[in-house]
Amino acid sequence: MGEDKALKTFGEQSLISYQYHRLSSLFNRVYISAKTDKFDFDAPLILDSSEIYAPTPAFLDIFEHVEEFFALSVDAPFIDREIIEKIFQEAAQYPDKDAIIAKTDFPHPLVGIYRKSILPHIHQALEMQDYKLNQILKKADTHFVQFDDEERFANLNYPADFAQALQKLQNLL
Repeated sequence: MGEDKALKTFGEQSLISYQYHRLSSLFNRVYISAKTDKFDFDAPLILDSSEIYAPTPAFLDIFEHVEEFFALSVDAPFIDREIIEKIFQEAAQYPDKDAIIAKTDFPHPLVGIYRKSILPHIHQALEMQDYKLNQILKKADTHFVQFDDEERFANLNYPADFAQALQKLQNLL
């Protein structure tokens, strides 16, 4: 992307502000995990103490504050209430699973619920310097929630993705 996508303007606010405010209407508590407090609004922040730029080591810091959490990457702005509710419905059916993760044609490791029981797998991955969440999920006791609509799981990784998402956002408003 060439710049911090969390801080890019998305509609009338930054992408991170957009995500935080819409998720705040769905959850009692929304935390932002980041290396630094670089945001222009107040939100509970869990600082990622690792020097590694990957979500996996940040999970260690997150689990110091919670027993389980719903993870959503900042660059997936079209994950909606329907998707989140389906994940939570299936999570209730699988209380002993380490993770309940959305899947379309492939898993979406940053759209799902992580439970503290996954920590041994995270520690093992970090020791092996393998930071890929999909690898951890293969070894952990993971339940995948199947979805058919790939479009809602789009990640904004490139400027063209961001431009398409802005157009879609305008059509939704």
